[in-house]
Amino acid sequence: MKKTNYNYAFVFYDIGEKRVGKVFKICKKYFKHHQKSVFRGHITPSNLIALRSELLNIIQPKEDFVSIIKLMNTSSFDEETLGTNINNSEQLIL
Repeated sequence: MKKTNYNYAFVFYDIGEKRVGKVFKICKKYFKHHQKSVFRGHITPSNLIALRSELLNIIQPKEDFVSIIKLMNTSSFDEETLGTNINNSEQLIL
């Protein structure tokens, strides 16, 4: 089985109020804040492992939800933004 190295990811989460600040800080270490509970950006395979480990130490699996969408590169998807687009979020050039 071939191991795939992902180098771009999106993180979406819905976390209990007591832990949301900690999860935000962890995600901010690795990604640009895109919108509310959404982060995205380039990440190395080792940092992806570290991110996952840090999140697993904070979240309560029966109460919290974290989704990590892993991509091989920024050209393998298309993005369309409807509504307010925050100027300081990362912009993709496709």
